[in-house]
Amino acid sequence: MQEKYLHTSQIPNKISMFRASTVVILDQRFQKKDKTYAVKLRVTYNREQKYYLLGKDLDIDQWSLLQERNPKDKEIKRLKLLFAEIEKKAIKIIDDMEIFSFQEFEKKFNQKPKSSTDVMDALHTKMETLKAEGRLNSAESYKSTYKSFTSFLTSLNRKKLKYADITPEYLEEYEAWMKANGSSITTIGIYLRNLRTIFNQAIEEGIFQHEFYPFGKRKYQIPAGQNIKKALRIDDIKKIVDYKPETQAEAKAKDLWLFSYLCNGVNVKDIVRLQYRNLSKKHITFIRAKTERSTKSNQKEIVIVRMPEIDEIINKWGIKPEQPNKYIFDLISENDTPVQELAKIKQATKTINKYMKRIGEKLELDLKLTTYTARHSFATTVNYYFNQQIIS
Repeated sequence: MQEKYLHTSQIPNKISMFRASTVVILDQRFQKKDKTYAVKLRVTYNREQKYYLLGKDLDIDQWSLLQERNPKDKEIKRLKLLFAEIEKKAIKIIDDMEIFSFQEFEKKFNQKPKSSTDVMDALHTKMETLKAEGRLNSAESYKSTYKSFTSFLTSLNRKKLKYADITPEYLEEYEAWMKANGSSITTIGIYLRNLRTIFNQAIEEGIFQHEFYPFGKRKYQIPAGQNIKKALRIDDIKKIVDYKPETQAEAKAKDLWLFSYLCNGVNVKDIVRLQYRNLSKKHITFIRAKTERSTKSNQKEIVIVRMPEIDEIINKWGIKPEQPNKYIFDLISENDTPVQELAKIKQATKTINKYMKRIGEKLELDLKLTTYTARHSFATTVNYYFNQQIIS
């Protein structure tokens, strides 16, 4: 049986007859008991071929899904990104070799990354790992952290940052520098929690000793921003419900904002990813995107009562015909890559906030209307809503 290969261009990477070529394949020469085959990297040079296991076994159906330009299945998407990164690594090794030899290639390809004591290397590696896993929001957070510490190092006329350099005093200095540059306590907290994660990982890997850990009681404590719950009053909610939109864009933003509010304050990411299969006769049930990568015991299932007002919004803006695996709202597509999906979620949030801000100004509300306001208003007004004091 012939091998099947995977590549972004769907052809082996080959520049000339004198250059080694690479391709990720499903080696169908050897079937396993569970009907799967090993995924391998095949390297060809001067008509000689060698195969390198990638630690993954797939069946024919899974491999077929992997050939799609934008796979819908999240695990298949992750594997596609992973294999692309592995082949990218192999190509770089080949490009860096003056004279190719399988022996030298194998040595470099199988070489485990050296345990680096450089914090910036660790931050960058974490960022790339998250990207390969499709966790783009987290990857962006680590990218921002990396940039922040790069700027801080520049201000100190330094390029390297070792674990041993980071003391409680160093962190106090970084915090003061961030504040002086206009960063909020919330932002500072996010970056330092990311740094703490890197430290914890270094301790687990034996790179750094716990006795010199800079975080914790009587050491450096990460600042926590004041979590001010920006909740609307019940009469403010009624004003929003009664407001007559002037444009279709304003109407859609208002309805999606109310949808968030009525659905327990659900965030935009979860709204745009709702599918018709999440709907039952009386409820909307789904796993929060924030917890879907957790173990089953830690996944948080959300169950929302389908009130008439919720159904009205779905009927008005939902994509037709209704199909179980179709998204309810036309905000993202099944063919979106993780990067495209993230960009669309950010754009949807931005659009809702833009029009809700205008509505709030027209209604002369004290609070700025955002999706964040919808989330925190639900808890304070839900009892009134169910008592029919908002919508009659």
